[in-house]
Amino acid sequence: MAPLHSSLGDRARLCLKKEKKNERKKRKGTPQKYDPTFKGPIYNRGCTDVICCVFLLLAIVGYVAVGIIAWTHGDPRKVIYPTDSRGEFCGQKGTKNENKPYLFYFNIVKCASPLVLLEFQCPTPQICVEKCPDRYLTYLNARSSRDFEYYKQFCVPGFKNNKGVAEVLRDGDCPAVLIPSKPLARRCFPAIHAYKGVLMVGNETTYEDGHGSRKNITDLVEGAKKANGVLEARQLAMRIFEDYTVSWYWIIIGLVIAMAMSLLFIILLRFLAGIMVWVMIIMVILVLGYGIFHCYMEYSRLRGEAGSDVSLVDLGFQTDFRVYLHLRQTWLAFMIILSILEVIIILLLIFLRKRILIAIALIKEASRAVGYVMCSLLYPLVTFFLLCLCIAYWASTAVFLSTSNEAVYKIFDDSPCPFTAKTCNPETFPSSNESRQCPNARCQFAFYGGESGYHRALLGLQIFNAFMFFWLANFVLALGQVTLAGAFASYYWALRKPDDLPAFPLFSAFGRALRYHTGSLAFGALILAIVQIIRVILEYLDQRLKAAENKFAKCLMTCLKCCFWCLEKFIKFLNRNAYIMIAIYGTNFCTSARNAFFLLMRNIIRVAVLDKVTDFLFLLGKLLIVGSVGILAFFFFTHRIRIVQDTAPPLNYYWVPILTVIVGSYLIAHGFFSVYGMCVDTLFLCFCEDLERNDGSQERPYFMSPELRDILLKGSAEEGKRAEAEE
Repeated sequence: MAPLHSSLGDRARLCLKKEKKNERKKRKGTPQKYDPTFKGPIYNRGCTDVICCVFLLLAIVGYVAVGIIAWTHGDPRKVIYPTDSRGEFCGQKGTKNENKPYLFYFNIVKCASPLVLLEFQCPTPQICVEKCPDRYLTYLNARSSRDFEYYKQFCVPGFKNNKGVAEVLRDGDCPAVLIPSKPLARRCFPAIHAYKGVLMVGNETTYEDGHGSRKNITDLVEGAKKANGVLEARQLAMRIFEDYTVSWYWIIIGLVIAMAMSLLFIILLRFLAGIMVWVMIIMVILVLGYGIFHCYMEYSRLRGEAGSDVSLVDLGFQTDFRVYLHLRQTWLAFMIILSILEVIIILLLIFLRKRILIAIALIKEASRAVGYVMCSLLYPLVTFFLLCLCIAYWASTAVFLSTSNEAVYKIFDDSPCPFTAKTCNPETFPSSNESRQCPNARCQFAFYGGESGYHRALLGLQIFNAFMFFWLANFVLALGQVTLAGAFASYYWALRKPDDLPAFPLFSAFGRALRYHTGSLAFGALILAIVQIIRVILEYLDQRLKAAENKFAKCLMTCLKCCFWCLEKFIKFLNRNAYIMIAIYGTNFCTSARNAFFLLMRNIIRVAVLDKVTDFLFLLGKLLIVGSVGILAFFFFTHRIRIVQDTAPPLNYYWVPILTVIVGSYLIAHGFFSVYGMCVDTLFLCFCEDLERNDGSQERPYFMSPELRDILLKGSAEEGKRAEAEE
């Protein structure tokens, strides 16, 4: 009886396992059935998600209306030109300050007041001047000397010398003292420099105050430094701008080299896919290895040099990043980071060696598809152009909205005054009750704002501007994905390649996407834009909560940011595959997303084997191009190599053009490889559909190439057996 019970138990377990497997299949949707009429992307299709298309058109009309309103009320001069205490622009043509381009602060030390953080304006008189002061001079000394005419140009316009010294300084008609200054961002700041470790202004270390006594200038300089917490940041920005002005030519050359390398790599990948992938892998390992070697040599060279053993923590933040390259700890950190990256890549290559062979076969097929649709390599330029239009419209609208406020004047007083920070009218303030109760008070320009309904709605208009930017940018990206997917799907579902391929597959796919599926693209872009604008709002709230010490709120905000980040990644993945199904079948967004999701779930093992491994290989290709161009830029801008007879221009920070070239090279490489990535994803989904629709017989032949069939089916069979064994 025991064997009988055992056999019955085994059969019961087998039946239970089959039932569970059938339930899992049901949850993953119904596989596609054989259809003899299906020949690839369906041409006889109808419009999808029309309501979303209408919403998009209405939103665009509203966006244009917002832009017109912003351009009507905005004034970008408020961003470009500094403003004096009367709210008038300095250096603006057609105004009385046309020949006075610089803003002069009477007492820049008062800019250290916390009021600056609230009102964005220093509580000291400010006037427009032709040039910044270049000498030490006090009002008391200038009044009784020949320098008074020079001094008068730094007093308020229309000043007449008919008051006593105390009255002039009390009323803020003239500054108490002038110190040598230099213009920075059209504003006069003290000319601070170091001499033998002592901060100095000009060539002197003392100045005379309004009472004729000598005082240490470093007291004034320290106050000025505190007042200008952003002074070093502005100096850094100006130096970076100077570096761009002298190195932009070489930056463009570096980006052209990156584009040429990317194009050459893609062309070679078309004919030598297998060899190029292995060459790419080896080159990435060699480039990282050279980086480790170079870091070690620099680390060894600095041994024994004075000051090279200072730690990064002790040094702190320095605006001149070249200082860090003289520390051994910097090169040690670089060496550790590169070593960890090298080890990770080598381990991944060891464990994924079999899957890499399968991924190479898919890349070969993608290379053939790109070869037959070569114009697809140029489509990223169309996407880039459309994105530039979106960015330009968003940026200009944001600037005009932010500058469409009116000048707001408030009362400033160094002494206690109940009317401080109250709004005022500069024309009527001298005869007002506030002026009589607070004799030392001044009515001066504070900021740009307003109390009208339009001004109260500015924040909402800015949010709408950002939301529309996300929506339109995601729509442009979706249009590119559907276009490329339609072109590559036409290649895959051509039984006799390339004879059955349409004449212009890319243009046909682009026309179908715009004619029939604008609403579906708008729907997918809308969902992603909503998540992205929520992330922006969370970042804004997080910045506002940083000053608070509420740990629960910080923890909750961190969790929300993490959840929405994951949600955005998932939606991007789902949208990408939904757009492929839209390009093939012409269904609406929800149906396409559901079918794509279930198709991927039915082939989850193949997704892990192929999709992610090919992404890893493409990442190595990007790193190879970026690393090669970055190393070339490093040697050139550090004057270690010369190109013909030209040499790198003198720079404040040589890392500025190097980082620009590296980032630009990555974006260029990503643009080229994105075509391959979309091709691989499209071919992969078509391959999964092909397996469900057909069986390889003469009546139901596979549409995939024989080489792709042999490798993919073999690899998929091995993974399937392994999954069944684990179950």
